[in-house]
Amino acid sequence: MLLHIPELLSRDELAHCRTVLAQADWGDGRVTAGPQSAQAKHNLQLPLNHPDHRALADLVLGALARNALFTSAAVPHRIVPPLFNRYDVGMEFGAHVDNAIRYIPGSDGLRIRTDISATLFLTEPEEYDGGELLVHDASGTQAVKLPAGDMIVYDTTVLHSVAPVTRGSRWASFFWTQSLIREGSLRRILFDLDRTIMGLRARLPDDDPDILGLVNCYHNLMRQWCTL
Repeated sequence: MLLHIPELLSRDELAHCRTVLAQADWGDGRVTAGPQSAQAKHNLQLPLNHPDHRALADLVLGALARNALFTSAAVPHRIVPPLFNRYDVGMEFGAHVDNAIRYIPGSDGLRIRTDISATLFLTEPEEYDGGELLVHDASGTQAVKLPAGDMIVYDTTVLHSVAPVTRGSRWASFFWTQSLIREGSLRRILFDLDRTIMGLRARLPDDDPDILGLVNCYHNLMRQWCTL
């Protein structure tokens, strides 16, 4: 899965994030990296103890909660509170795989399995050169550089990197989701089925027998595949 979710943040939410981050004291991004990732990581990060971190994370979580496309694709169970990073000129993140297990900060040791990774872009593409998110899979390498406020989600299992920034500064929020559906191929089936149902509902009444039948299939598959 490599899914573009446009306009996750409203223009006002985006402007607020950028105003706060422009005034922030950034720290070393390696503090949240695993042993392998830390060797490849060269960026800055908003410290977890920054006074505005929790409010910004809650803003992003609120945007996720109201976004039907994210909910359909991720079928989220738990989400690590979003983090915020910055790549200035010369900074990059070499090829790596995200940790399979992440702790939820401030949760008394709660851990989640990371099924889905996400990057929410906070600076416009024309504000910096380089800095593409590079997703490396069996089909090759895909470069992602989206408008501010847009998000990309992808399976955490894939190798990925961030290209060196050669001009300007790239800001983003990033986080991981544990899905109710552990297997990526099953999540894709449910996503395709849900999108088909939504398309039919735009043309047919909700009580159409075929729509009701597909909704029944969707929920029965959820019952079989859900990890709760």
